[in-house]
Amino acid sequence: MIQATLHQLRVFEATARHSSFTKAAEELYITQPTVSTQVKQLTKAVGLPLFEQIGKRLYLTEAGKELLITCQEIFDKLENFDMKVADFKGTRQGRLKLGVITTAKYFVPRLLGAFCQQYPGIDIALQVTNHQKLQERMYENEDDLYILSQPPEEVELCSRPFLDNPLVVVARQDHPLANEKNIPISRLNNQPFIMREPGSGTRHVVQKLFNLHDVSVKVRLELGSNEAIKQAIAGGLGISVLSKHTLISDGERELTILDVENFPIQRHWYVCYLGGKQLSVIADAFLHYLLEASQEIPVYGRHKNGKSLMLSH
Repeated sequence: MIQATLHQLRVFEATARHSSFTKAAEELYITQPTVSTQVKQLTKAVGLPLFEQIGKRLYLTEAGKELLITCQEIFDKLENFDMKVADFKGTRQGRLKLGVITTAKYFVPRLLGAFCQQYPGIDIALQVTNHQKLQERMYENEDDLYILSQPPEEVELCSRPFLDNPLVVVARQDHPLANEKNIPISRLNNQPFIMREPGSGTRHVVQKLFNLHDVSVKVRLELGSNEAIKQAIAGGLGISVLSKHTLISDGERELTILDVENFPIQRHWYVCYLGGKQLSVIADAFLHYLLEASQEIPVYGRHKNGKSLMLSH
């Protein structure tokens, strides 16, 4: 392996990730024969096959799987070294890989924007997805940090709460309950309801509260998108429970928050990273920035200074 070059390792890693010589060549802007040659030379240096081809698809051998893990560790260390050198020079630069749950898209971009203004040499790779896909990314160690509302127990994580995530009952402006105060939760019985998809953290918490108070709603729709739920509410299909952060936009003038007993459900946003993971200079800087800057994020209904946010009239 001492004969292997860094270029060969990069070619191998791209080929293994794509399971394709062609896609690796496209990513690296080299020819497919060059990819094949580099992989053959690396295979010779290792002394064992790295791939086996079945049909048109490439599969990693056991040696190939071990080498892929080694490559990823090498590239992570080199990337972090570059970041540390830049930090020594007084100019932070590098790449931040961030995985966030879909609802977090309502406030994470503004945090990233302010962070990048402080450190213009930083590139951001932002992945927005659901809880299941985010957990899969955790298993593959694909990101530096994760932002979500319910850290999975199946993954060993270091988690820090950094922002309130209140869940509220949302209805259309002209809903019969819209102007009432201190609405008993029992009034939600038999209300047409738009529920998040099965497996959703929000749905689990809402259903738990309803069960506790013997509330049975009429589930008219199950939707996996906050935007779709808001459109369904605006269309008069029912009420729902959403994070206040989904209502930050000034354009949500058709919607209102109902003053229902036992709401808001108090939850938190968490920033997480894998247990035992050595954070890069950039990831560590963003983690500390996040814990401080999140206090300035306004939530629908109330600013940090106590002034109301006028969503509707």
